[in-house]
Amino acid sequence: MPGREVVIVVGAGLMGQGLAEAIASKGNEVILVDKTTKLAHRGIKGIAESIDREIGRWGLTESDKKAILARIHPSADLSEAEDAEVVFEAIPEDLTLKRELLQELDDICPEDTILVTNTSTLSVSEVASFTKRPRKVIGMHFLNPVSRIPLVEIIKGLRTDEETFQRAVEFAESLDKKWITVNEYPGYVTTRIIVPFLNEAMHVLMEGVASAEDIDEAMKLGFGFNVGPLALADQMGLDVVMTWMDNLLRELSEHKYNPCPLLRKLVRAGHLGVKTGRGFFRYDEEGNRIESAAPVVGGAIK
Repeated sequence: MPGREVVIVVGAGLMGQGLAEAIASKGNEVILVDKTTKLAHRGIKGIAESIDREIGRWGLTESDKKAILARIHPSADLSEAEDAEVVFEAIPEDLTLKRELLQELDDICPEDTILVTNTSTLSVSEVASFTKRPRKVIGMHFLNPVSRIPLVEIIKGLRTDEETFQRAVEFAESLDKKWITVNEYPGYVTTRIIVPFLNEAMHVLMEGVASAEDIDEAMKLGFGFNVGPLALADQMGLDVVMTWMDNLLRELSEHKYNPCPLLRKLVRAGHLGVKTGRGFFRYDEEGNRIESAAPVVGGAIK
């Protein structure tokens, strides 16, 4: 898995974009696959915008951007994976969708191809059970933005073999990521811990204890967080956060994972955070927060 190779990333959403950018930045060729060519090209556009933000922070140069984008190739043809050594799936957190994709990849890919799922709440063993190669299925849970967060959780399914695990470790290290080993359990480490934190911040807001700005400011100044919980939820995508909560609630039957009614209200209204320009706060087209815009107050959406 390490070294220069062609890596397939299925799913051109935010996570797929982040994976493609991180992998291509290390010199690998990436084929970014989605259901349509239009969606794949939209993913490339998102990567370009992400790199532009890094250029604005002096983290990358225009030459870096040109080189990275030259290594990422959009496609709507899943058969691109027929000779792949490794395939990353980064599609929505829906077990039915993942089952359909993994079964299709299982038929397309050589028997030694490693299938990596980026699921954050679902069972790697269950995802692996949809294939005839459960020993070659492993979880690698990256966090957004992938290019900037140095962590990846590596999760072995019950039948993942040691060779697959070691190759996943080598790949993580080739991306300069710090990896931790996680025993399979719903939510793993990061998602399981962050979800109740976000949920409680939403309840504090809904109950009128403090404003959205003050809640985030309190957690940043009081506990050293770089970003407050409500702004973090907006960055993750409120629909994504609610899906995590629903999955963990179903798996663990613990009330702390029951999505706050205010979160449900925002998602139903289509206010999904940065990607729609409105969540707990408001954002411009480039994803920058509009400081003068009124945030959500208590249970009200203004």
